[in-house]
Order: sequence, then structure tokens, then C-alpha cells
Amino acid sequence: MAENTTEFELVSPERLLMQRPVEMVVVPGTEGNFAAMPGHAPMISTLRPGVIDVYDKRPDIADRIFVAGGFVEVTAERCTVLAEEAVALDDLDRAEVDQAISDLMEDVADSTGKGDRTAAEAALAVARAKQTALRG
Repeated sequence: MAENTTEFELVSPERLLMQRPVEMVVVPGTEGNFAAMPGHAPMISTLRPGVIDVYDKRPDIADRIFVAGGFVEVTAERCTVLAEEAVALDDLDRAEVDQAISDLMEDVADSTGKGDRTAAEAALAVARAKQTALRG
């Protein structure tokens, strides 16, 4: 691995989605976005639904990946994201996301139990984050 890169790994519950050296990764932490670069101080954070920007060579973004949440561990040599759900931003369909939001709003309104309502609200928050990501 080159001195000016860090190893980036993106893992979903199903499989390893990406593993390669990168110059920088911008991650949606629960307390705000942060950049993981070579030599970064060690840290662990939870993720909020949002977009990971992967830079092979700045200032150009090589990949944009939507994550629905999870965890990230950063060291001086590596950034590992354990995502609950991950999908390339280009693979999201605006019409499908809009329909999901409409359906989930109905689910929230129709929910009778606290658990059902909480699950529907969480899914709605992820769908709205996808919609925001698609807007740019």
C-alpha cells in the first residue's frame, strides 16, 4: 500500500463489497461527516444513513455509496465500514424511493403497536435519507 493511501473495506451483512487502497473516504458518522485518510487517529463511530464518498485521487470522487447505518473503524492504515445496508448511489431509483416513502408514511399512520411504529419510522428515515442523497 502506498504511503498516501489507506485501505478501505466496505462490508455488508452478506459479503465484502469493496476493498482497495484509497486516498480518502468521507463517512456519514452519527455526529457528522468525517474524512478518513492515511495516518488518521484510531476511532470507532456509528453511522447514520447517508453517503460514503470514496476518493481514489482527490478532488474527484471515484464512488458514492449509500449506507443505511452501521459502524466504522478507522486506524492509521485502514477504514473499515460495517454497513447495515449498502448500495451504490447510481443504483438507487428515484421513483422507487419516492414510492417507498409514500408506502412507509402509510405504514407509520396505520401502525397500532409501538414496535410496529418504531420499525416503520426507522425505515422511513432511511428512505428519506436515500431521497436526500439522490438530490445531490
